[in-house]
Amino acid sequence: MNSINVQGLSKSFGTVEALKNVTLTIEENKIYGLLGRNGAGKTTLLNSINNRIFPTSGEILFGEKSVIENEDVQRNFFFVGEQLLFPENMNAKKAIRWTKEFYPHFDEDYAKELMSLFEVPIKKKVKSLSTGYKTIFKNIIALSVNVPFVFLDEPVLGLDANHRELFYKALLEKYSNSPSTYVISTHLIEEVANIVEDVIIIKKGEILRAQSRDSLLETGYSVTGMANLVDQFCQDKEVIGLDALGGIKSAYIIGEKPRETVDGLDISTMDLQKLFVKMTNA
Repeated sequence: MNSINVQGLSKSFGTVEALKNVTLTIEENKIYGLLGRNGAGKTTLLNSINNRIFPTSGEILFGEKSVIENEDVQRNFFFVGEQLLFPENMNAKKAIRWTKEFYPHFDEDYAKELMSLFEVPIKKKVKSLSTGYKTIFKNIIALSVNVPFVFLDEPVLGLDANHRELFYKALLEKYSNSPSTYVISTHLIEEVANIVEDVIIIKKGEILRAQSRDSLLETGYSVTGMANLVDQFCQDKEVIGLDALGGIKSAYIIGEKPRETVDGLDISTMDLQKLFVKMTNA
């Protein structure tokens, strides 16, 4: 099996370091959540892997081959970014056929099924679609290309709640029936928390964590109670965040959750979004 290996990757734009010595592995047949605040380097990382920009230093390998300016390797990837790379006068129906020319395993019938499910106006020019329908259209193409690695940058941008739910359902069904790797870069962490298997957290261009979702959630917990009791409990702990309201305080802690109860304190596992927020604010 081939994986994507990012080794010592750095990217600078003038004096701005967008990525700093990033090293990670993206394996086959997994759903990843790529999480980071605005400007953290998520899109720069995806653009680098997909040969849209070139790194300042480091390398990206697919198996033993470099991804940079390698068309044979890039055929294994599909990247859904902000731009629609279709001729301006092309309607959605023709764009499906056009995609088939570049991706021989593209499932045209499946794409048409999704177009109907999401009620995409297929005779309308792609450039004339609303923001939401442009996003839906791009996602449909991504789910239909049948390549080993699909990268989705903010895939539910502009979608209402119903369409977001439909997309996640379609993604899981596709993954179940025909596994590929999906890397989802998103701000809506709560919505993908139960979908992703592995989590990559990036902060200021550096990888903060890259591990399974379940093992990541086991690394932190919260403690809530009277402020003096919480402060006493936290004396020898790695605290990454605090919330206080009146005399009640909550502390967010990195470490193994205590197995025994503590009088006067509520100890619970943090959800993925809360853990992400506290880790990236620390």
